[in-house]
Amino acid sequence: MASGSAIRGTRVGSGPLGESERGELAPRVRVPYWCVAGHETVPRFSTDADTEIPLEWECSTCGLPAGLDKDDPPQVVKAIPYKTHLAYVKERRTDEDGVALLDEALANLRGRRGG
Repeated sequence: MASGSAIRGTRVGSGPLGESERGELAPRVRVPYWCVAGHETVPRFSTDADTEIPLEWECSTCGLPAGLDKDDPPQVVKAIPYKTHLAYVKERRTDEDGVALLDEALANLRGRRGG
């Protein structure tokens, strides 16, 4: 068991913690984003990098898309639910087509069985 005077999370010889140990931070800019729910997310981007600031960012509170314009945030895209094979068939065929196909299949089956 460790001594009660030891500081948890450190080890002997680890040295001081702080900016002097880690180096200087790169220059950054804070960019606010807002979602439909009104949450504000403020990620930081490097000003030295050659990348552009994205137009949309995921809200850190609710996960919805967030945009740069507080008064006009991006709208939530509705997800299309999973469709079964039967649902796709029903889109292509009417009930009358289904009855006709079933009657034809039963007639072929009965013809093979001899009854």
